[in-house]
Amino acid sequence: MSQYKQTVSLKDVKCFALHGYYPEEQLIGNHFIIDLETEFIPQGFDDELAQTVNYEDLNEIILNEMKNTQKLLETVLKNIISKVINIYPFVDHVNVNIKKLNPPMPGQIGYSFVQLSYTSAK
Repeated sequence: MSQYKQTVSLKDVKCFALHGYYPEEQLIGNHFIIDLETEFIPQGFDDELAQTVNYEDLNEIILNEMKNTQKLLETVLKNIISKVINIYPFVDHVNVNIKKLNPPMPGQIGYSFVQLSYTSAK
């Protein structure tokens, strides 16, 4: 039997936040870009938001977590994933990544990158 697989995602969500391991990073802040992707078997196709993942919810999750200062970007990503699967328990896979633009270290660095994925045990 064939099944549909659906992806709902947001790409290049731009934020300014105070994440960083060092105290000065939490004072001066930095610019970040976040990608969040969900995959799932659709609950139906009746043209209702209840049958899918609402990307407005994904945006709200990202923006709220970016306001919550953390030392590690891994913690930010874990919190985002936890909120997504709490709201949408039918999601089979979540992939989220974050780019810290021009991280404060010697040299010319475009961005640092951290990615975290979740796969349901279903």
